[in-house]
Amino acid sequence: MPRVDGRGNLDLRVVTIERGFMPNAEGSCLISMGSTRVICSATVEERVPMWMKGRGEGWVTAEYAMLPRSGKDRKPREGIKPDGRSIEIQRLIGRSLRSIVDMKALGERMITLDCDVLQADGGTRCASITGCYVALAEALHNLKLKKTALIDSVAAVSVGIQGGVELLDLCYEEDSRAMVDMDIVATGTGKYVEVRGTAEGRPYDRKQMDRLLDTANIGLETLFRKQKEALDGIAL
Repeated sequence: MPRVDGRGNLDLRVVTIERGFMPNAEGSCLISMGSTRVICSATVEERVPMWMKGRGEGWVTAEYAMLPRSGKDRKPREGIKPDGRSIEIQRLIGRSLRSIVDMKALGERMITLDCDVLQADGGTRCASITGCYVALAEALHNLKLKKTALIDSVAAVSVGIQGGVELLDLCYEEDSRAMVDMDIVATGTGKYVEVRGTAEGRPYDRKQMDRLLDTANIGLETLFRKQKEALDGIAL
């Protein structure tokens, strides 16, 4: 059965990463995965949270928000406290990026990664993680640290099962109808930060899970290449 946008089952949507999209930020990009578009920006501050003072280590955190008309229906603007979904996603983004940073090499600095969803058509958290790596790498490059603080790269992609077939990089319509949907966050050296899979209706077995991981690896390989292309000219 053809997919809603005509792609093959193992095809990513068109991915573009425009580095330096926010000129006032220490690092930034606009990432597009199909119709999903997210601005990722990195802010460096010469301080750390109170509970980290004196340790000689840095910290990386994230904030995530969707603009009111990023989806088909208007999403109310978030107040001082984000909603539960946004909190869950920004925690995921934060721990994903922390997994590839040497906090000792960063020193007592905090980097905040802001993810603002301009348009949502599924996979916003995956696009945010993938784009934030580019913004973070640019910010760390501009810091000119004595020792690189980047241990690895990190990217994320969604996969799912629909009609008994594994699909890569689900758009919103596919995600809302999938029997199984899964988000995979992995490093460039092939280690996993998070594997989150949910079955709607019929449970999936180990063989299906392995096939989904193999499907995700196809997309991740391309995303890592896109990140490298966006960071061309930057010493990592």
